[in-house]
Amino acid sequence: MPDVVDPAELGVDPRRLAVLLERVALQVEDGPWPSAQLAVARHGRLAAFRSWGEAAPRYLLQSVGRPLVASALWKLIGEGRIDLATRVGDVISDFATNGKEVVTVEHVLTHTAGFPFAPLGYPKMTDRDARLAAMGKWRLDYEPGAQLQFHLTSAAWIIAELVERLAGVPLTTYLRTEIADPLGLGFELGASVERQAETMAPMVCTDGDAAEVDPWGPWFFQRPEVVAAGEPAHAVIASAADVALFYQALLEHRLWPAELVADVIRPHVTAIPAGDQLYGGGTKPASVGLFVMVAGESPDMWLPSVGSPRTFGHSGAAYQMAWCDPDSGVSFCLLTNAYPASGYDYSPRARALITNVNNLAADLV
Repeated sequence: MPDVVDPAELGVDPRRLAVLLERVALQVEDGPWPSAQLAVARHGRLAAFRSWGEAAPRYLLQSVGRPLVASALWKLIGEGRIDLATRVGDVISDFATNGKEVVTVEHVLTHTAGFPFAPLGYPKMTDRDARLAAMGKWRLDYEPGAQLQFHLTSAAWIIAELVERLAGVPLTTYLRTEIADPLGLGFELGASVERQAETMAPMVCTDGDAAEVDPWGPWFFQRPEVVAAGEPAHAVIASAADVALFYQALLEHRLWPAELVADVIRPHVTAIPAGDQLYGGGTKPASVGLFVMVAGESPDMWLPSVGSPRTFGHSGAAYQMAWCDPDSGVSFCLLTNAYPASGYDYSPRARALITNVNNLAADLV
């Protein structure tokens, strides 16, 4: 278990922290969540790391894991191996079909590439040749750069293939040897079925196992063989401490140069996300960095409104949240294995919960 220091030593208010911890505890002790895990970090150290309920050492991150996956490509960009203007098809020739020849790395990292629902399911995802054949068949829904629409799985698969082409090893290996191990963190992509059973909290539908669920949602990843296949957009497993300390490593420029980190966390695109709300669509503008969301002046419920506009991070279905405020130096992660049958929970109560928890965490210093 990672070391936790006196929060006051890190400038974190212990009384405010206690309020945050109690609010999350209520969701497990008197609410529908089977378990939860929370971490707060500042100045490179943990000010809190707590679990409630039938917790496990690690959780399935869902979209919270997207920045960890993207960090592999960030590192290669920082080393000058590729840049944002590079056309994906110049690296992955199989991809350069059906008008996708103009798609750039920046399009992929900002969810503007034009193929948000391009299919690549299980078991096809387990075979690299099959993945490349699928990428060649993908077609554009709109011109790259024309609109912001969250690419549920497709963009992350492109990131994975770019990393493998440039580094010569699969993304799962690169994340372990070049990111997680050097940082002393325990996150993992492509964990075996056995390791999942030993270390990961299983996803639990709060509406009961018989509920009819959406095939694009997190319940798809209840299947351990899918998580083991290393689907890069949703299948990273980690502790809340791993995520909070990953953001601290970004702030400290431990593996990525300062100018690159500044570019990662600045808004590259600000627009109203297209699509259904359950898949990231919205009614107000959102700001996107390089595979991270940025708070800006009017953040939605997934990023705190009391933090700085430069706060960045990524949420995950259905109640998971993770972010870092580079101005206060606080990073925060809350993970749970609860999900409703409808996917994301946009009920008034859930919206208030997510908003309140994020703001309580952003108000710790």
